Amino acid sequence: MSTLVIVESPTKAKTISRFLGSDFVVRSSYGHVCDLPKAELGIDVEHDFEPKYIIPTKARKNVTALKKDAAKADTVVLATDGDREGESISWHLVNALGLDKAKDKKLERIEFHEITEEAIVKALAHPRAIDTMLVDAQQARRVLDRLVGYTLSPILWKRFWRGLSAGRVQSVAVRLIVEREREIEAFTPQEYWSINATLATNARETILASLAARDGVALDKFAVPTQTDADTIVTELQDASWKVQSVERHQQTRMPHAAYTTSTLQQDASKRLHFSSKQTMTVAQQLYEAGFITYMRTDSVTLSEQSMAQAERFITDTYGKDYYERRKFKTKSKSAQEAHEAIRPTDAFRTPEQTASELTPQQTKLYDLIWRRFTASQMTKAVFDATAIDIDALPVGRQGASYGFHATGTTLRFDGFLKVMPTKFEEHQLPDCTEGQTLTLEALVPEQHFTKPPPRYNEASLVKTLEKEGIGRPSTYASIISTIVARRYVEKSRARQFSPTEAGILVNDFLVENFPDIVDVTFTSTMEDRLDEIARGEREWVPIIREFYEPFAKRLEQKTKEAKEAKETETEDTGLVCEKCGNAMVVKRGRFGKFIACSNFPACKNILKEKKEEEEPEKVGRSCTKCGSDLIYRTSRFGKFIACSNFPACRHTEKIKKDTDTPDDGKEKEGAPAEKEAA
Repeated sequence: MSTLVIVESPTKAKTISRFLGSDFVVRSSYGHVCDLPKAELGIDVEHDFEPKYIIPTKARKNVTALKKDAAKADTVVLATDGDREGESISWHLVNALGLDKAKDKKLERIEFHEITEEAIVKALAHPRAIDTMLVDAQQARRVLDRLVGYTLSPILWKRFWRGLSAGRVQSVAVRLIVEREREIEAFTPQEYWSINATLATNARETILASLAARDGVALDKFAVPTQTDADTIVTELQDASWKVQSVERHQQTRMPHAAYTTSTLQQDASKRLHFSSKQTMTVAQQLYEAGFITYMRTDSVTLSEQSMAQAERFITDTYGKDYYERRKFKTKSKSAQEAHEAIRPTDAFRTPEQTASELTPQQTKLYDLIWRRFTASQMTKAVFDATAIDIDALPVGRQGASYGFHATGTTLRFDGFLKVMPTKFEEHQLPDCTEGQTLTLEALVPEQHFTKPPPRYNEASLVKTLEKEGIGRPSTYASIISTIVARRYVEKSRARQFSPTEAGILVNDFLVENFPDIVDVTFTSTMEDRLDEIARGEREWVPIIREFYEPFAKRLEQKTKEAKEAKETETEDTGLVCEKCGNAMVVKRGRFGKFIACSNFPACKNILKEKKEEEEPEKVGRSCTKCGSDLIYRTSRFGKFIACSNFPACRHTEKIKKDTDTPDDGKEKEGAPAEKEAA
């Protein structure tokens, strides 16, 4: 063996090995080979916050195998991802495998952003040293998160119950959701009315126009606040004369978006595919490792010259020259690395239709989204004809206000990038009208509206807010959201919206009151900027951690004592006596809500199980064909069904037929979904 190449995943190793000759052996590290211990803090706060890295048990066997492979190799090439985490894995591999002490070996670090033969060969020809600035930035983040998580969580246990946790970034995300929920609860709807007129031309073509002005003054949406006001206007306009005041026609264009970044991919996959952020990143990782797309953790919208040239050939060959427009996008994020690219297909000519047989359904959907967004970014803008008609309504034979109505219409003239990236829009063509033309009123309809509270966050809007506020980084959004759901701090509804749980609200309020910096959006964003400065070599990581930790540790000591005292004094008497030890039974809180337990805990662990009052089941009106008991309606996760009331002694079940409750054959079916649910 002459050259050993080490990457993170076996899939990536398999793909890369296809491009290299027999002189290369490609192995996987299976992710991180070193980490902080789980059973202790693992940070020496007295000696410059030195991390105490260990090789986890699950990684030891693979590390031993990698050592053997490295011993046989003349050159060891570290080919982990080019971001902070990938750089950190390479750095840990050097230490875990003893490569820094192997004087007889050549050690190289390579970086690439797409897994293609050309990219791999180019990277091997241009190796570099490990970027210690990226390693320091990743180490600072790991130390910071461990200091917060491992020290705050025990306080929450003392104050509330075991199993709770706090995180430097996750707690800020929970705060956003809690504060949005309180905005919704405090919201007071405001009533307002709109008035729409259906008007006809002499040619019997119709125009739908909305009230927009009174006596030449534009009206806002609250200008007609009540039904009385709306009815007054409708009455005034019953015998009005309607005349076209002006017609304006102009051209509108719509530009394509840049190719995806990590954030915009997560947002669009949530909206269009209903993928969670975690699901999106998992599938994108699979596509990257299989060589279909470029690296999926990026906040840059830059595209390589090669990829743009390839897009030009594909678009002109497939759709014609009229559809191609070379376009460069500028990355707005100050922390973005311009050397990295946006997420794009590695081959523009590999269309979604061509790859469908090679990919799973989920991979196909996400690849289709990425391919279309990239291709559209190099296409011409869409062109629309827009028409606006202003109409005067003048009451006849009476004194009253004059009213102005407004109608708009849009017609697509050239689809441009919409050819590959369809977007929802309503095409509404207005009839040809001329200034001064009279119209006939066909209908005048007032409609009641109420203002709506701000919507709850969904995955797309939460990711967008996290990015806007500088909380975390695109590569961390998926894990942030997964964590707060797994910790039961928030729940996701069927409409895919987040709402806080009781635990989430309790923990958030405690942290806001006692550790305001930890859940402060500005503080968290500033800390992310500091980490970026470390990555650029502008700051040292230890002073930044010390600046945070010293005041934090003092407050931690004070609040630990207060939390324990508060929990001991905060009890809710039930008037019940423990049947096991005779002490009072009190109301306590747990991760699943309130429950009644003995006040003498932990000496006495008696818990009173609440008996829920069950509703009387609805009877079918027939008897069970097996035992003669009443048949009742029951509901399972598979829907409503008929079952014997003598369950579990009798397990007879029947399906409900449409428009009748008669069973299809009166026969008990073994293993039917209803029976399994009942059991």
